[in-house]
Amino acid sequence: MAAATDTYEAWLAQAQLPEHRLRPEQHALLQAAFRFRQRRGTDYYSTRLLGHFLLHCGSGLKVATIARLLGISRPTASRQQALSSKQAVQQAHHRMDGRPYGKLLPRHAGPIAGFLFAHPSATRADLIDFIDQTFGVRVARVALYKFLKKYGLQAGSAPAAGSPVPVAGLAAGAPAPATAPLPVPPAPVPFVPQGQPVPTPTPPLSPRARSTPAPSC
Repeated sequence: MAAATDTYEAWLAQAQLPEHRLRPEQHALLQAAFRFRQRRGTDYYSTRLLGHFLLHCGSGLKVATIARLLGISRPTASRQQALSSKQAVQQAHHRMDGRPYGKLLPRHAGPIAGFLFAHPSATRADLIDFIDQTFGVRVARVALYKFLKKYGLQAGSAPAAGSPVPVAGLAAGAPAPATAPLPVPPAPVPFVPQGQPVPTPTPPLSPRARSTPAPSC
């Protein structure tokens, strides 16, 4: 990272960026970027804002060069290049909260259950992309596993027919599971008029004839 006492020429030199290769408009852009760093410092948030601008302003600088100017790694700069402005701000908020990823909330269970019902063969990566696109939250795999386990969901296979859907999911508009079969009603009790003895049911496998022979004449 460039320290506050560095000169503009030293900042370019540590980034391995020769001045004679820069176009006039690139010189003007980088001079403004250097003044921003001198005034706002090299903390995470200032670097993140400046990096997002340099990666998307069409400066013509390579990603590796911008990474060296900012003092970050090349893979980190590549990941930040793929983010929108909204996502960059969200990640900064997550970093401020002490967590590098977003957090799933109970109200997310319904849409996630609906996605799993509609896409029974979805993988864990498909579900993470769905969560990112729907809620703007990039969740870690471990956190997602714990969330699915908590609400009885599973990525990669549809919930079993008749399995309960979390109450939070139904409140968020998730489709209800398949209708469970109706319970079998109990056998009807025979009606016996008042004052008559209740007939004793015949034991199973018992002959209806008398078990003792009738007396002979």
